[in-house]
Amino acid sequence: MATKDRNSIELAKVVSRDPDVHSGDLVFAGTRVPVQTLVDYLTGGASIGEFLESFPTVERWQVESYLDYSPEAIDHLRTENASPA
Repeated sequence: MATKDRNSIELAKVVSRDPDVHSGDLVFAGTRVPVQTLVDYLTGGASIGEFLESFPTVERWQVESYLDYSPEAIDHLRTENASPA
């Protein structure tokens, strides 16, 4: 199986999008927790642990996998948390 196909299958275990779940927002698979909520927590200075305490239906491996799969999420966090020059 090609790497891209394998990554797509694995990513489907991490996040999902369904028009009937949270208005079609990207959510953590098997939950109704939007991925944007994680981004908001992290850009607000919270830790992954704090996010997981607030949203116990999300598994740590899902958060870590999403961040691994999503370099743009990491770039967004770096940009948001950058100190003004």
